[in-house]
Amino acid sequence: MTLQFFGHPFSSYTQKVLIALWADETPFEYRMLDQDHPENFEELKRHWPFALFPVLLDDGRPVIETTCIIEHLQAHHPRPNRWIPDGEAGRRVRFLDRFFDLYVMNNMTVPVFNKLRPEGTQDEFGEARARERLHTAYDWLEANLGDDPWAVGEQFTLADCAAAPSLFYADWVEEIGTKRPKLSAYRARLLAHPIVARAVDEGRPYRSYFPLGAPDRD
Repeated sequence: MTLQFFGHPFSSYTQKVLIALWADETPFEYRMLDQDHPENFEELKRHWPFALFPVLLDDGRPVIETTCIIEHLQAHHPRPNRWIPDGEAGRRVRFLDRFFDLYVMNNMTVPVFNKLRPEGTQDEFGEARARERLHTAYDWLEANLGDDPWAVGEQFTLADCAAAPSLFYADWVEEIGTKRPKLSAYRARLLAHPIVARAVDEGRPYRSYFPLGAPDRD
């Protein structure tokens, strides 16, 4: 088995997959995407012309998109954790995985990338709408998260892999705040998880990259 993983430790979607890889202690080669390793970017583009990451190579076969990568790992390289359980719980996990990616992570990135746009091309309306939608997502989660420690019961799943980086960075963009105690407590539990904490720590040296300015916390 030869697994190669292309990503960067400050990337939220990279962290989503790293949490699963590290929690399972799955052996893999980390192909860092940074200025010191231009050859990794070139290799990435050969397998995925959009050059978006992360990407997993399994004996040369590219597996693309974070949810698909984690599902692939469970199917072809099973380890102790079951990231997508069977039955109704599994359907709930899949839904929450999509919720965190689409309604938290994607809205979080809009203000971040808007800051990086060239002068005069910023989309103030789009950013304001994304920030508003983040608060809508927070309110939905506050009302719909259960009383269990993780997103779907007692088991840390794919949904939590998605939740950890999305809530970590989203709170930097728009604070969850004290009026959402259930969601705030869930975020705190995620960041206290040793594997999530490792992902946060490995991204810590790159916090100066955050266009909006990383807060002095977490």
